[in-house]
Amino acid sequence: MADEEKPKRPMTVGEAGRLGGEKVASERGSEFFSAIGKKGGDTVARKRGHEFYEEIGRKGGQRVKAERGSEFYSTIGHKGGQKVKQLIEQAKKNQ
Repeated sequence: MADEEKPKRPMTVGEAGRLGGEKVASERGSEFFSAIGKKGGDTVARKRGHEFYEEIGRKGGQRVKAERGSEFYSTIGHKGGQKVKQLIEQAKKNQ
C-alpha cells in the first residue's frame, strides 16, 4: 500500500502556541498584542517597581559582557555614535 498514512505525532507546545498566536492575530489584529503587552508591562511595573528593571538590566548586561566581552559595548557604542553623527549632518543639510 503506497498510500499508507504516516502515524501523526503529537503537536509540540511550541507548535500549538504558534498556531494559536497566528489565529488570534488574524482574528484580532496586531493592536491586540500591543494592548495586552502594555497591560502586562504596567502590571509588572506597578508590582515590582523601578528597582526590578534596574536589576534585570544589570543582570542582562553582565550576561552579555560574559558572552561577548567588554569590547562588544565599545563597538556598538561607536556604531550608535556614527549613526547619530550622520543624522545630525543630514538634519543640518535639510535646514
